Amino acid sequence: MSASAAPLRIVDEPDDGLALRFYSVTASDGTELQAWTNDVAGPTVLLCNGLGTNPYAWPALLDPSCGVHVISWNHRGTGGSERPADPGHVGIDAFVEDALAVLDDAGVEACTAMGWSMGVNTAFELAFLHPDRVTGLFAVAGVPGGTFASMLAPLGIPRFARAAITVNLARAMQLIGKPATLITTRLPIGPKTIAVLSHTGFMFPVADAELTAMTVHEMLKTPVDWYMHLAVQTSKHLRISLREIRVPTTFVAGHWDVLASSSDMRTAAARIEGAEYVEFNGSHFIALEKPDEVHELLLDLLDRVDV
Repeated sequence: MSASAAPLRIVDEPDDGLALRFYSVTASDGTELQAWTNDVAGPTVLLCNGLGTNPYAWPALLDPSCGVHVISWNHRGTGGSERPADPGHVGIDAFVEDALAVLDDAGVEACTAMGWSMGVNTAFELAFLHPDRVTGLFAVAGVPGGTFASMLAPLGIPRFARAAITVNLARAMQLIGKPATLITTRLPIGPKTIAVLSHTGFMFPVADAELTAMTVHEMLKTPVDWYMHLAVQTSKHLRISLREIRVPTTFVAGHWDVLASSSDMRTAAARIEGAEYVEFNGSHFIALEKPDEVHELLLDLLDRVDV
């Protein structure tokens, strides 16, 4: 294992009443990934999570009575997953490889893929490249490619300028990442911090402040320079053709999302036959703000999927 990555943590029992178990999966290039599952009985869903995020961002899926069997993993170099031997082997193509490794390890031939944020890119790319492995798509606060050009829309910034601003910001943060990490890893994150953050407009009030604090705390363990390296690499993923998407699909957007334009999500849904589009008065963290509502939409999609 790379010396720069945290050791894999294997949890055999749910923590604090959460349906959650971590385990190890080896990717096709030999990178050791920290995968996780809720071990709940129900239809299997592959979660392609937001960049550098973790299970705690999905409180509804960690409920033992959620009725959905989730399998997922933490991105390369985050959350206990190893950094690849080749630092350049990251980005959406590599994440698709990791998604396949998680599916194969679980013995799942095909299932619904759901994504949040940059994970929507991964889920749709997986469906595009391997249509036999995906039976449905559930996109939360994310677009199927061209993500960085979708950012900052609620701020009124013209589309042509958005990618230049956001990608260059990520590159700048990558340069100052090491000293910045000394700060981010020491920030006190608790329910009070979340209460403040949830009134900034970047995040709206959440259903469970403690789990949200765990989400943010775990994310901030990733060194800033590595996280921004991942971000820059994922920014290269362009919009995919949606004409080949033939599975039941649902898009769930937050109207005030500054990281994934709700307008772009709506137009993407319009290009897929039979796709559903739902928009909430929320932010990029809609699964934390309205977990029950988002989960009901997932269950509705699973009812539409041919098993």
